[in-house]
Amino acid sequence: MKMNRRGFMKTCGIMAGYAVLGVNLTKEAVASAMDFVGMRQKSVYDADANSKIYKYRKSQDNPMIKKIYDHKNGFLHEGPCGHMSHHLLHTHYVDRSARLATLKDKGFKFNL
Repeated sequence: MKMNRRGFMKTCGIMAGYAVLGVNLTKEAVASAMDFVGMRQKSVYDADANSKIYKYRKSQDNPMIKKIYDHKNGFLHEGPCGHMSHHLLHTHYVDRSARLATLKDKGFKFNL
């Protein structure tokens, strides 16, 4: 299809209109998201400032946290980066492909 000048200008005008519309919609979406972030930050800061809601504003002031990390008989006495916390927070990979292959050979069907 051969396009003449009038068709080209019409096509460019339509594309420019959609581009401007897309930019405006994106700008409105970003503005509403930033408004939500601002309201969320304000509510968090207000809750922190209000001492009636939270008894301890910092985790290091919480007596239960102090008890957990106590150097003598605390559960995580090595600290937050110690062996026990590493053991509790990390998983280990176990290769089960050989057992899966034997089950498939026996005729079991899996919906994976």
